[in-house]
Amino acid sequence: MAIDVFAPAKINLTLHVTGRRADGYHLLDSLVAFAGVGDTVTAEVADHLSLQIDGPMAAGLDAGDDNLVLRAARLLAPGGGAALRLTKRLPVASGIGGGSADATATLRALARLWSLPLPDHARALSLGADVPVCLDGRPARMRGVGEGIEPIAKPLPDAWLVLVNPGVAVSTPAVFAALDRRDNPPMPDRLPDWPDAGSLAAFLATQRNDMEAAAIRLQPVIAVAKEALAAQTGCLIARMSGSGATCFGLFGKAAEAKHAAEALKQDHPGWWVTPAPLLRS
Repeated sequence: MAIDVFAPAKINLTLHVTGRRADGYHLLDSLVAFAGVGDTVTAEVADHLSLQIDGPMAAGLDAGDDNLVLRAARLLAPGGGAALRLTKRLPVASGIGGGSADATATLRALARLWSLPLPDHARALSLGADVPVCLDGRPARMRGVGEGIEPIAKPLPDAWLVLVNPGVAVSTPAVFAALDRRDNPPMPDRLPDWPDAGSLAAFLATQRNDMEAAAIRLQPVIAVAKEALAAQTGCLIARMSGSGATCFGLFGKAAEAKHAAEALKQDHPGWWVTPAPLLRS
């Protein structure tokens, strides 16, 4: 029996850095959503734990013991056996939670394979700050160091994303180190409802990704990718996700997003570009 679990890209529609704890961990306030594009984790019964990696973004990925997929398996059941395969479609270290999504998909696949409960958020947090929100799997407000997960009250509106990665790696610790401020204002206490993509974009325009400026200083091509997205017909807002380097453009219609993605691929053949629906709930 093989169990396949989809690992969708995590998108930080907003990312406010609101403080820093005494232990050095940064406090965040982020509106997190998911896109209909991602990796896949496949699990099959086996005597020993193993990992095979394939897919268009597999090059350079290490299947050693420190891989998040294997770490997730050991967290769920130390000593458990399974043959795992990660089909990697998302760029690595790109600000869209690929590793965290893969770890979460592994937990889901093995929980079914081994008939075990999923770990709670506190245990999942040991795998990474984005793992609890990925484990929750719904659009949510994420606060603190990733432990505060509040699902939004209503589904997100129908909308599409175009994701663009200009092919550069960005170190999250380096971006945090380059921040000008670490005590920025949070989002409003009460988030509004968004009946359509335009209202969501209007809200996002009043909010921020506080890591964007620092990431651009480290990798100026991020600004080029963001500007290229913003220039596409139908793009309601363009912003960097996470600590970069992936940027997203928000579109109201699938046709606009797909046309924009094709135009960006033609203009920038070395970039990773993909359209994807915004997963509403």
